[in-house]
Amino acid sequence: MDREVGVAQSSKREQLIQAALELFSLTGYSTVGVNAISEKAGVTKKTLYHHFKSKEELILAVLRYYDERSRNSFMRSVEEKAENSQERLLAVFDVVEEWFNSKNFSGCLFVSAMGEYPEEGASIRSVCQESKLMTQKYIQSLAENAGLQDARELSEQLMLLIEGSITMAQVNNSSLSAVRAKKAAKVLIQSSVSP
Repeated sequence: MDREVGVAQSSKREQLIQAALELFSLTGYSTVGVNAISEKAGVTKKTLYHHFKSKEELILAVLRYYDERSRNSFMRSVEEKAENSQERLLAVFDVVEEWFNSKNFSGCLFVSAMGEYPEEGASIRSVCQESKLMTQKYIQSLAENAGLQDARELSEQLMLLIEGSITMAQVNNSSLSAVRAKKAAKVLIQSSVSP
């Protein structure tokens, strides 16, 4: 019986996270109220506050939930697209292009969150920064495994290309920015190959 109650509560919590994620993706964080989230999730406002003490706590849960799933999916897709680490560095941009072409692309949730919660040291900002850092560390590990020179610097340059392409895809409603970023990435990768 306790197990069933735990599953039901967990299910309500996940419903709230998924509903909030969908709403935040479409319209941002500050414009979405808890009434809209609870209505979208099909639960009462009391249930929402049973699982989350505040809207900020819900935003943090959404960002962590999204980060874990999107980063794992991203890395898995990169690994499937290429056999070795150097090819995977370019495959990163193919995966990004697929994301831009997906029906649910509406820009970067983390950049949006940092724009709405700019206070240095704020929990929401910290979660966003951590996500970006973990992606950069993954790219750095690919560069290291490929034996490329100055893997950290290269990973930071590639992150600039990724982040810029995300912004341009959102602004221009086009996936071409990923294609252009990949061309630039090729040049950076080639210049990092050991002589």
